[in-house]
Amino acid sequence: MQQPEVWLRGPVEGVPPVLMPAAHALLQSAEDLRRVTLPLTVRELWITPGGAASVGFHLRHVAGSIDRLLTYARGEGLDDRQRAALAAEGEPGDPPEEAAPLVEGAEAAIRRAVETLRSTPEGSVFEPRKVGRAGLPSTVLGLLFHLAEHTQRHTGQVIATARIVRGLGLVDASR
Repeated sequence: MQQPEVWLRGPVEGVPPVLMPAAHALLQSAEDLRRVTLPLTVRELWITPGGAASVGFHLRHVAGSIDRLLTYARGEGLDDRQRAALAAEGEPGDPPEEAAPLVEGAEAAIRRAVETLRSTPEGSVFEPRKVGRAGLPSTVLGLLFHLAEHTQRHTGQVIATARIVRGLGLVDASR
């Protein structure tokens, strides 16, 4: 029997009510990413239909953007490792990375984000934070909310792109 969407399953244990919508969005993304991407072949994962970003890029970007946004939420700046990961998000690798490790990376980042939501005191959500090299203004809440909606946005792109590439009927001899 299929469960209702995560937001209709009740509160996520330990998450403050003000951050509950972000937790629901993240957990829904984790479920959707696994369901949609694991059946893809390596070729389907990295194809860029009509120049659109590949499913593989979106999976890497989900993991990387969560990491970067959590860094800003802690009041820190990005390090060289994070900048290098950002630059490599669209590269398939040699050989091209398969879906399972990419999904595992996205799920691990989502778990870290939900743990951050659990450990964030409600009284801290309006604390100011700076984003990026320009130090653009935000708050802890702004970053955590954006992290969730940004993940949902890329999950939607994964779903749409996966449907397109599956519809192309590609044959992948490597799988």
